[in-house]
Amino acid sequence: MLQATSRIDPADFKTAMRRFAAGVCLATTDGPAGARGLTVTSSCSVSADPPTLLVCLNTSSPQNQRFEANGCFALNVLSGGDEQLARAFAGEGGLDADQRFALGDWSKAETGAPILRSAAVAFDCRLIDTKIVATHRIIIGEVLAIAAQMEASSLVYLDQSWHSL
Repeated sequence: MLQATSRIDPADFKTAMRRFAAGVCLATTDGPAGARGLTVTSSCSVSADPPTLLVCLNTSSPQNQRFEANGCFALNVLSGGDEQLARAFAGEGGLDADQRFALGDWSKAETGAPILRSAAVAFDCRLIDTKIVATHRIIIGEVLAIAAQMEASSLVYLDQSWHSL
């Protein structure tokens, strides 16, 4: 049933968004401000010419300011076997950045951002713009390089559970 009100309750919105299947990614950065990585499901392409994408980061974590300070990020689209990484980078287990990054096999991108070797695809991005909307900072990056494993499955989050496609 379609709910028509002038104000949607945030809890109702979250419940509805659980029905929205999303690719699971790790947004990562490294540079003068330090390393940071977190699990995200709010990311998408913006343009193919030039190749550009965006990622939404919660403003409640001051550590997310490292993305802007470093001026670069990678969007690592997780493969079906990377659920443990998704959980760790989402905060399960209370691991610090070094412990989280120790769980994966990483390389450095052209920008210096960490690229997960097991990712189905990884996008190395130069930060070109940011904008705060409500509770999130939208970071927009020009894609400088792509590393893809075409045979890898992708990890998806739907109805509060992980799925491999």
